[in-house]
Amino acid sequence: MSRAAPMLRRDLGWTLAALLLILLWEWSGLDLAAVRLWGGASGFAWREAWLTSKLLHEGGRMLAWVILALMVLDAWRLWLDGPSRHERVQAIAASLLAVLLVPAIKRVSSTSCPWDLAEFGGVARYVPHWQLGVLDGGAGHCFPSGHAAAGFAFFSLYLLWRGHRPRLARWMLLAVLGLGAIFGMAQMARGAHYPSHSMWSAWLCWVLVWLVQSAPGWRFNPARARPRPEAT
Repeated sequence: MSRAAPMLRRDLGWTLAALLLILLWEWSGLDLAAVRLWGGASGFAWREAWLTSKLLHEGGRMLAWVILALMVLDAWRLWLDGPSRHERVQAIAASLLAVLLVPAIKRVSSTSCPWDLAEFGGVARYVPHWQLGVLDGGAGHCFPSGHAAAGFAFFSLYLLWRGHRPRLARWMLLAVLGLGAIFGMAQMARGAHYPSHSMWSAWLCWVLVWLVQSAPGWRFNPARARPRPEAT
């Protein structure tokens, strides 16, 4: 049996488990309750705060492009032993696809942001984003979270390194999850997104990069892996 088969089954298992958890959250109806913790009739106090608006929103967007630039330099210079240049370029392509495609989905969405709701000083009514075709009366273009994708798009780093330096890959995975979660929390505090918007961004980013990095001709070959001592 190929050594890649157990990895494939594990990836599929985690992907389906994450999807189930997101669907359970959607079923709970806690999206609106969560944003009510941050906003009221006068809006969201954190909407224009320096921490959320400047540092975590604008700064976070810049950070994503910095990480992509570092990935490009790494593919050119091969700073650490491990993945081939071909695999590193693949990871760049996967992240770039996630960074661009998730916000593109947002642009055609009819779901409005929490700050557009009437109870937070806007004009829209709350309509769950999964009720397709039902307009909420607001500006729309708010699902999923494009900003959270600026963090979650780098799941590709975990997939890139896990067969070569497993310990490093695990730390990268934790960093990516943390970064995406922080970006998602900041946007929720600002009233820009519901929690589910960031959850779906995480899931979509994972699926996108996983499909790209598992495609025929790109897939990591365990037979060529030579994990370093720190991985044991």
